[in-house]
Amino acid sequence: MPWAGFHWKVVLGLGTVWILDGLEVTIVGAVASRMTERGSGIAVNTADIGTAAAIYVAGACIGALLFGQLTDRLGRKKMFMVTLGLYMAATVATAFAVQPWYLFLMRFLTGMGIGGEYAAINSAIDELIPARNRGRVDLAINGSYWVGAAIGSVAALAFLSPLFSPSLGWRLAFAIGGVIGFAIMVTRRHLPESPRWLFIHGHTEEAEQIVNRIEAEVRAETGQELPPPGSAITVRQREAIPFREITRVAMERYPRRMLLGLALFVGQAFLYNAVTFDLGTLLNGFFGVTSGNVPYFMAIFALGNFLGPLVMGRWFDTVGRIPMIAGTYLVSAGLTALIAVLLMNKALTTGSFMTLIALTFFVASAGASSAYLTVSEVFPMETRALAIALFFAIGTAIGGVTGPALFGQFIHSGNVKLVAIGFFIGAAAMATGGIAELLFGVRAEHEYGLSMEGRREAAERRERARLRSERRRTLESAGARRFRPGPGTRLYSPGAIGTSGTASRHAAIADEALDREIDKVAHALERYGPADRDTLAERVHGRAWGPGRFRAALRQTVREGRAQETSPGRYDQTEK
Repeated sequence: MPWAGFHWKVVLGLGTVWILDGLEVTIVGAVASRMTERGSGIAVNTADIGTAAAIYVAGACIGALLFGQLTDRLGRKKMFMVTLGLYMAATVATAFAVQPWYLFLMRFLTGMGIGGEYAAINSAIDELIPARNRGRVDLAINGSYWVGAAIGSVAALAFLSPLFSPSLGWRLAFAIGGVIGFAIMVTRRHLPESPRWLFIHGHTEEAEQIVNRIEAEVRAETGQELPPPGSAITVRQREAIPFREITRVAMERYPRRMLLGLALFVGQAFLYNAVTFDLGTLLNGFFGVTSGNVPYFMAIFALGNFLGPLVMGRWFDTVGRIPMIAGTYLVSAGLTALIAVLLMNKALTTGSFMTLIALTFFVASAGASSAYLTVSEVFPMETRALAIALFFAIGTAIGGVTGPALFGQFIHSGNVKLVAIGFFIGAAAMATGGIAELLFGVRAEHEYGLSMEGRREAAERRERARLRSERRRTLESAGARRFRPGPGTRLYSPGAIGTSGTASRHAAIADEALDREIDKVAHALERYGPADRDTLAERVHGRAWGPGRFRAALRQTVREGRAQETSPGRYDQTEK
């Protein structure tokens, strides 16, 4: 289907959940030290902050499991309205906390809402976005986590300023999540139920009605007829796949992959949640950073996390999954151990500590996404979404709950050697993930997860797409080119669970679509003659291909010698 306003509504209405998660995690890390000060209006200490963070993560795990099953049984739309409503109510209610028990309860419910969002939203996005655009959209949406982190840091700076009293500023910081959530809910009200979910669960007539309505909307907006559907496929209608069935299959048929997934998830969940939630209290308690200045350091932390996947993401495709996953886990483990040693010897200043933290998570962030990517690539497509939810829940329950709770207790003790031990434990958890990748890793970067039987033309197109992909991979993997920076196929966000399509499958589908788009560009130049970029885009309806796709097709058409740029921004067919 051509890219149209409907797809932008899906991205804005569903994909922005990562902004909420980034906002939540960063806000808590930034305002935590203010909440422990006298006059904050709530009697909590640094240990309580760690406990609240652990309870939030536990809520996310339970929410992912509970709402993951309900999403599969009751539908995507019902659940993504319920989970967003739960998040909004709980995060706004957190602003009224005056006792630790109330804070813990609201953080648990907020976590449940966020965890449930992952289960419902990722499934809906995968089922409503055209396959050729899914990889790019997935990349952008995952990266939006750090947009939320940036908003959280800026908001915390404002709300912790002298303009607000110590008992008011941190409360307003929590309330901002409810405001953003309300804006998202307004957009979501106009989104339909997933037609695929309806069809699989036997609601065929309703699914057809929704598809007809979407097609009519897109046809009216783009002014072009929709392309014919591809080959027929067989779909088995079912009620649901229970988690116990996925667990049984994983243990009996994929025990090595199960151990690999758990090791990767536990490692990154422990280190990430421990440091992210407790960084503010750690800076305040051991480096004398005032609560009003903590958001600046949280912004540096977020920047390191964002740049890591952006710079090293391409290497997971060119150098390979196993060396990059193992390497990033082991290098970040080594850097974490270095922080522990220097802490134990009291050899760190605020600047050197934050430099090492930013460098550690620059590497760790690039590696952490591989936990989600690995589970997505090594389990069967039919169970992939729930498999990721299951591994997320178990791995994060082990690492993500214990990490902040343990660090909170160590920080509250005031003993820097105990904090160093916490970093040593984090280093060991990451190292375990790296070793597991070396022992059990799967070379999935060159695999195609989807093939379709069809006509000779489709087979020829697939073959051209395959050869083009192979040439590109060979070129990118040659010599020093393999180390060129770039985002690759995934960008990490700590809660990006449930993505039910693999990066390689998306790439294969996108390559076939690219072949068709190159044909259209070349034929338009041959038929109508030279044109500037905008005119050419209009002739082939390139704006309806999706964000960035026309530009990529035009560039590839020139690269393959089927068109030439005669002057800046103007193109013609290649001279015979």
